[in-house]
Amino acid sequence: MKKLALLCIIICCAMHNGSAQTTAVNLTDIKFTVTEAPEWSALLKRDKGWFGGDGIYTIPLNGMEGRQANPNDKVLFIFSDSMIGQIKDGAMQPGYKMIHNAVAILDGNKPLGNKIKFYWDTDAKGQAESLFIPKTPQTDSVDYYWLGDGFVNENNHATYIFGYRVRNVSSGAFGFREVGNTLIKIPAGSKPPFRNLTQMDTHLYLLDEKADIGSFGAGVYVNTKGAGAPKPDGYIYTYGVRGMAKNLMVARVLPADFENMRKWTFWDGANWVNDIARAANITDGVSNELSVSALPDGRYALVFQHGGMSTTVGMRIGASPVGPFGPIIKLWDCKPDLIEKTFVVYNAKAHPSLSAPGELIISYNINSVEFIKDLNVHPNLYRPRFIRVKFE
Repeated sequence: MKKLALLCIIICCAMHNGSAQTTAVNLTDIKFTVTEAPEWSALLKRDKGWFGGDGIYTIPLNGMEGRQANPNDKVLFIFSDSMIGQIKDGAMQPGYKMIHNAVAILDGNKPLGNKIKFYWDTDAKGQAESLFIPKTPQTDSVDYYWLGDGFVNENNHATYIFGYRVRNVSSGAFGFREVGNTLIKIPAGSKPPFRNLTQMDTHLYLLDEKADIGSFGAGVYVNTKGAGAPKPDGYIYTYGVRGMAKNLMVARVLPADFENMRKWTFWDGANWVNDIARAANITDGVSNELSVSALPDGRYALVFQHGGMSTTVGMRIGASPVGPFGPIIKLWDCKPDLIEKTFVVYNAKAHPSLSAPGELIISYNINSVEFIKDLNVHPNLYRPRFIRVKFE
């Protein structure tokens, strides 16, 4: 149980629709309690089929991004790298396979094991295969997808998911590199394995002279009345992250124009502009996956893993969907999860469709730098864990 009550009111500029309005906004003072959410963590602790993954985002299929799903709603879970196979007697069984992405659909809003079903594709030999495989004009044959955030567009009821084209490389610290940004479009009513989806390359990818990468899709905030946003302006806000400093950028577009890259605009710190190269850094120290959510008091919660990969689940309070954002508020220390020195924690984010009024259910991922070695000892390590933050 933790509480924070930092009593400091600051004067800042709340940026709405590209204009600056001077207003008193408290970006540092918030009261909350935080506990584990073991029922949600247990939902993804599985021994057969999908038994591990990261990259978790949740998309309410009714498009109501701004509130908890109802018992008769469906929520789409999307994962990046995922383990498919079986765990028996505390050990992975032969025949397991890692694929690059998968999904699950939860019926309702409760973490009930009999209400969630996982989906992936199969190859010609009947082996597990990624559900989404890059097939765009800019795709190389060796590229694969990790998934960004997504949402259901109220204009055409299609589900859009950001796809990061990733390629294994021999240089660099991690052995992989993002090489492009795409949109995956799933028509309304389509069911896994989504045979009628379409894919399109975007210009939402940046590479500077220092080889620092920037890409959009780390988080989506749908600020429309139809999505249940409390202060709707009609726009979809998409967040990007760039560089080792994990700088945050933001773009916006109307739902009807989402596929039209010429209609996208980027916040340059003062105005909305069409040139992605002028996108401003609106804060730093975030993670490559994150969330922006409306708080009950009218402010906004930016939730992330501090610095991308650390033991701190952090939050910055924002005056608007584009900031300004206050200092980092520590929500949770993940150190107790690191039972091996090789374990790492990353990519925290909130899930409003899983969250009751006045709270945020937040996930973070656990992985290992000695992946298969540690999985052989701890076969359930590679899965999201959840916490519950209640605002007072």
